[in-house]
Amino acid sequence: MILNKLIINSRILLITAVKHSTFIRSIDSDLGDQMKILNDNKQYAKTLGLFDKHKENIEKYSNWVIIQALKACSQTKDIKRGSNIHNLVSSRLKYDPYILPALVHLYMQCGDVNQAEFLFNTSSKKTVNIYGAMMKGYIENNQANKAIDLFHKIKDPNDVIFILLFNACAQLGSDEGLNLTKKVSKTIPKSFYSNVRLLTSLLDALVKCNDLTYAQSFFDASIKNDVGMYAVMMNGYNKENDPLKTLNLFYQMKDKNHSIIYLHVIKALSQIGDYKLSQSIIELIPNDLLNNNQIQTVLIDMWGKNGSIDKVKEIFDKISQPNQYQYAAIINAYGLNGMGIQAIEIYRQISLDLIDEITHICILNACSHSGLVQDARSIFENIQIKTVSIYTAMIDCLSRASLFQEAQNLQEEYERSHPPSLPMHMALLSGARNHMNANLAQQIYDRMNKVFPQSDDSLVSAATLLANVYGSIGDIDKASDIRTQLTKSGAKKKIGLSWTVVDGQVY
Repeated sequence: MILNKLIINSRILLITAVKHSTFIRSIDSDLGDQMKILNDNKQYAKTLGLFDKHKENIEKYSNWVIIQALKACSQTKDIKRGSNIHNLVSSRLKYDPYILPALVHLYMQCGDVNQAEFLFNTSSKKTVNIYGAMMKGYIENNQANKAIDLFHKIKDPNDVIFILLFNACAQLGSDEGLNLTKKVSKTIPKSFYSNVRLLTSLLDALVKCNDLTYAQSFFDASIKNDVGMYAVMMNGYNKENDPLKTLNLFYQMKDKNHSIIYLHVIKALSQIGDYKLSQSIIELIPNDLLNNNQIQTVLIDMWGKNGSIDKVKEIFDKISQPNQYQYAAIINAYGLNGMGIQAIEIYRQISLDLIDEITHICILNACSHSGLVQDARSIFENIQIKTVSIYTAMIDCLSRASLFQEAQNLQEEYERSHPPSLPMHMALLSGARNHMNANLAQQIYDRMNKVFPQSDDSLVSAATLLANVYGSIGDIDKASDIRTQLTKSGAKKKIGLSWTVVDGQVY
């Protein structure tokens, strides 16, 4: 009798335990799925709020729930909450190959590289996923060389690891990065070449490491070039001031309607600066893309460079809540067209939280091009954090107005707590050239030679400006001597480019 009762009670307990376990698994799966949906929709605060309601069961939940919570912490850079989760699941790290990469990603996203390295170094089993999380973290923290060092330690890299390597090489943008990209690309398994993301990252590394010729041959040889690959090549051509090649690629494409493609095409049109050509292509952009913030920003910039201020104003007026980039773009557009007063009016409308370094540089340049020196002084004095670029813009404004003593005083003020700036010297030298002040131009050039002896390209440009100053005041012999010295030294001035359109043909 007693034995039967014990058996019955045991069965009841077992059934209850199974039901409870099944219930927990059901909640776990549902919770993880809900959190993923919220994360996918970038509703990270709601993800963490949902997690907090159930965190008393954190030790029972699967890595699926934990990973979603850590992802939300990473995206919101909530290192405090992420560290708390880390402490609660620390006992699981030894045997769970999925939570550790998520923690590494969290600390890397929050800039705590040391903690991520500690986790990595103390892990007994280093999976490809953990290596990938570390490499990605190093790249995000601008430590490409460390990512490359890790790559060399991986015995059997997968396609994601190769993508991360090429991203690291692209970040280096050097001969070292280029050589490694070319070397590794020859060892990749052929099956990986069906991965378009890998091909795009490889192409991007070649472009950013300044071998556009090799990139072009790789692009031409590719069986399938997707939108990303076209965008990479267009970006490379624009940076090399070859907008015609960007447009030629655009005309080749069958599927053109992507914001990234039109962004690069509009930038190419900005370089060419032809109204009719620009209008003919802009008419192709679908209405939904015309409402894209980035498209609106580059359109404002393009029409400003075309001198079409009515178009600039038309686009800007349609934006209900301009962002900081759109404000900077219209200020710059007004500045380029000598409309400094209108630029200041826009500047005064911007809330303080939307004003950054770029905005300050654009408004100072606008004042500079319109001769509004007093307004520039007032704006400059009220800038709390003055960067080297902001100082340079103000010095350029003063130099254009022939206020050289004030400009040099400002330069001296900057150099009391910073090293000398080459662009600052070039701004002074350009002002001296504009006002044909040969004595000042010579003084600035001599100082540049002394302070920046390794800056060959800039010194060639500076010498050319100096020769132009002497030529403009009639001292032909002095100008000729400078140009002769440049020729004998083998120095080459960077060739300038300009574009024109005749009968619809770009030259």
